[in-house]
Amino acid sequence: MSRVGGGSWRNWAGNQRATPRRVLVPRSTEDVAAAVRTAAEDGLTVRMVGTGHSFTGAALTDGVQLRPGGLTRVRSIDTVGGLVTVEAGLPLRDFNRVLAEHRMALANMGDIQEQTVAGAAQTGTHGTGRDAAGLVSQIAELELVLADGSVVTCSRDRRPDLFDAARAGLGALGVVTAITWRTVPAFLLRAREEPMRWDEVLERLDELAADNEHFEFYWFPHTEGCLTKRNNRVAGPAAREVGPLPTWRRWLDDELLSNVVFGGVNRLGRRVPAVVPAVNEISTKALSARTYTDLSYKVFTSPRRVRFKEQEYAIPREQLGSALRSLRELLAGKDWRIGFPIEVRLLPPEDAWLSMAYDRPTAFIAVHIYHALPHAQYFQAVEELMTAVGGRPHWGKLHTRDAAYLRSVYPRFDDFVRLRNELDPDRRFANRYLTQVFGA
Repeated sequence: MSRVGGGSWRNWAGNQRATPRRVLVPRSTEDVAAAVRTAAEDGLTVRMVGTGHSFTGAALTDGVQLRPGGLTRVRSIDTVGGLVTVEAGLPLRDFNRVLAEHRMALANMGDIQEQTVAGAAQTGTHGTGRDAAGLVSQIAELELVLADGSVVTCSRDRRPDLFDAARAGLGALGVVTAITWRTVPAFLLRAREEPMRWDEVLERLDELAADNEHFEFYWFPHTEGCLTKRNNRVAGPAAREVGPLPTWRRWLDDELLSNVVFGGVNRLGRRVPAVVPAVNEISTKALSARTYTDLSYKVFTSPRRVRFKEQEYAIPREQLGSALRSLRELLAGKDWRIGFPIEVRLLPPEDAWLSMAYDRPTAFIAVHIYHALPHAQYFQAVEELMTAVGGRPHWGKLHTRDAAYLRSVYPRFDDFVRLRNELDPDRRFANRYLTQVFGA
């Protein structure tokens, strides 16, 4: 285990910072256990960071910060059973490449692959899917270091309560050091991206959700324009009738337009907010349909280089249409100028206790704002709409909910707190954010 210099740490968006007393790079589970025991002797808290893609203070500590760069090994690959065990700090982009080399894949993913596998799972990263759920539903086994320095492995058969609690546990129950994933054979997705008017999207929501394995859409505020995305599996020679995007087209759409130009537009909108509605209107008119086929992870994910802040709420699926209409009415009555599209995704029920989709079909509504702009009024107003219908905030995205509210929307919340009290009575893994969401 190596020790690195101190100094401040900040997340990707730049809105969360910490100055830990001690920064360590463990290279084994035993290193993590030793770091936890030493921290206890010194009366310090411990947090493992990922790549900083959470917008909340979930990873912050002024005690011992563990950095994941030394925990990136692939421990085992079972191509017959589909089980793959990797260490906590392996980035998803590297994990996807390893899986592809062995003709394996995750059944569903979020839209970026920069996070570590543990960071993504612990905050409930999900993606969109009709049948395939989020990352926590694809975990077969977890290895954790508990607050007393002991190492435990949990699964559906071994310590099932801990398994169901810790899969989306925010590191509150222990430091995740390795994850065994339940994978599927590698598959191709045909992506169909198509502009659509707001009224048509809302009228066809049920149809689009039922007819596609992975459906999502983006609405451009202050306009009637949406971009719909439909991803479905294809197999055999027919899959190549519409092959991968040419390199030039991928660069044009995903790098130049979605990052370079979009970044410039947001910088302009920051200086001259009045231009935002017109720019959004131009953007919707410039949208063009495209269809392509590629390996699943290349379709699920896209580069995101324009920095932003984000809030996302998970609401009951049946509330989606009315919630979107209320959101549109909210924006129509304000003088805000929102340059980022609003993202809508869907997921089937999950059984991890703190999954945002626990025990109910779920719709996700995500709002974003350029990282250099104030977000509080916009996010607070949206939050009021979402909590009015029993919304659950994404654990890694900005919100103001506390334990009293979260207890009312998570049926197993008190079970989680009870387990936390049992495993970490001294709050070795605590920080301000965990106190907010779980109580003191």
